[in-house]
Amino acid sequence: MTTRDETRPARPAGRPRSEKAEKAIIEATLDLISESASISDLSIEAIAARAGVGKTTIYRRWSNKEDLVVDALAVLKSPLPPLAGRSVREDLITCMEVMRREAGDVRGRCVMNIAMNENDRHPRLVERVRQATLQPRQEALRAMLQRGVETGELRADLDVAIATAMVVGTVMWYVKSAGPGEAGADSGTLAERLADHILAGLSDR
Repeated sequence: MTTRDETRPARPAGRPRSEKAEKAIIEATLDLISESASISDLSIEAIAARAGVGKTTIYRRWSNKEDLVVDALAVLKSPLPPLAGRSVREDLITCMEVMRREAGDVRGRCVMNIAMNENDRHPRLVERVRQATLQPRQEALRAMLQRGVETGELRADLDVAIATAMVVGTVMWYVKSAGPGEAGADSGTLAERLADHILAGLSDR
């Protein structure tokens, strides 16, 4: 369960990997990240203790803490579900519902927290996390919005990059500010309501 990184050497052949141990390590890493104030507080020793494995078990799979953190956080950002393409509104609701669920989860917020708060101390790690977790989502959103421009559903002069930031920022801000249970932040209708308000400003009238 590792992301592909061309800068990392191929893992040599050797003892078969234990999926159970790897899952325990990933889960322990995510638990500790969600509990820690920063990545600097995270240690291989603590991860090994939480996962119930030895440090050598971790180092057989990951050469350092950074590689492990990137792979663990990538688990939190699975690819967006297939977009039907029938309308921008339908696809936007699908995307925003995924983001709403993730933003309401303690672990799901780890990626954005690290991307926003750790760049000064861990710039290389943050860039790798962005490439592995955030950029694929942003590219999918931009493609969806660009398709809306081409079909005439959205304004011809739409700044797609700004519109993408509006979509992501709106969901993150609303869920984080409103809090669970407040003003429908944890409701399945939130994505529809946010999408309709955003489209009111982006649509070609």
